[in-house]
Amino acid sequence: MAAVRPLFVVAGVGNAAGTGAAAARVFSNAGYGIALVARNQGSLNALSDEINGAGGNAVPFCMPSYSPGNFSTTFASIRNSFPASHYSFRAALFNIGHGVWKPFLEVTPEDVQESFNTNVAAAFSFSREAILKFKENTTDTENPNRGTLIFTGATASIRGNTMTSAFSIGKFGARALSQSLAKEFGKDDIHVAHAIIDGQIMTGAALARLGDKPPSGLSPESIAQSYLYLANQEKSAWTWELDLRPAHEKW
Repeated sequence: MAAVRPLFVVAGVGNAAGTGAAAARVFSNAGYGIALVARNQGSLNALSDEINGAGGNAVPFCMPSYSPGNFSTTFASIRNSFPASHYSFRAALFNIGHGVWKPFLEVTPEDVQESFNTNVAAAFSFSREAILKFKENTTDTENPNRGTLIFTGATASIRGNTMTSAFSIGKFGARALSQSLAKEFGKDDIHVAHAIIDGQIMTGAALARLGDKPPSGLSPESIAQSYLYLANQEKSAWTWELDLRPAHEKW
C-alpha cells in the first residue's frame, strides 16, 4: 500500500517567479504534493507544468477572486484532486498581498478596502480552511505536528512609513492574525508562523531594474528554504516569527 504523502497548499504565485513559486518548487523537491492557488491561470499552468516536468505532482487552482466563499470552494477542489487516501494536508502558505504606496492624502477609501480585503480578509478565509484541514490530521513519530501555516509578511508588517499607510494596515492585520492563531492552535499541535521579509525580493523584474549591479535583495529560493525549515521544526522549539533580510540591508 502506497504511503500517504504530505500536501503543501500555496496561495499566491504571482508570475511564477517569486516567493510563492519558489516555495512550491522547494516543497515539491522535499516530497510534497503541491496545490497552487492564484488568480492568474497562465502562471498557474506554467508553474504546475514545470513542477510536474521535474517529477513532482502539482495541480493548479484558479480563483476568480480572493473572496471567502471562493476559498471554501477551492479547498474542496483541492481535496478532490488530492484524496485523503494518498495525501495529507500538512503545510500551507499565505503568500497573497496587495500593495498600496501613495502619500496619505492620495489614498482612497477603495485603496484601504482593497488592502484590507486582500491582506486580512483573504488571509482569514485561507487560514480557516487550512486549520480545519490540519485538525483532521493525527500525529505520530513521522508527523509529530498536525500542520504548519505560514504567512509571508513584509517590513510594513511591523513598521509604517510615509507611503505605506494603506499597505501597513493590511500587513499589520495579517501579522496580528498569525500571532492570534499561533497562540490558539499551538496546543492542537498546529504550527503558525509569520515571516517578515525585510528587503527587496530578487524576482526577474527586480533583477532587471538592477542592470549590471550585483543582486542586493533576498533570493526567493532562500526564503523558500526558510519556509521548509519552519515546516520541519520540532514542536518543543517552534518559531512564530522569522525575520529575513539580506546581509547588507539597513534596518
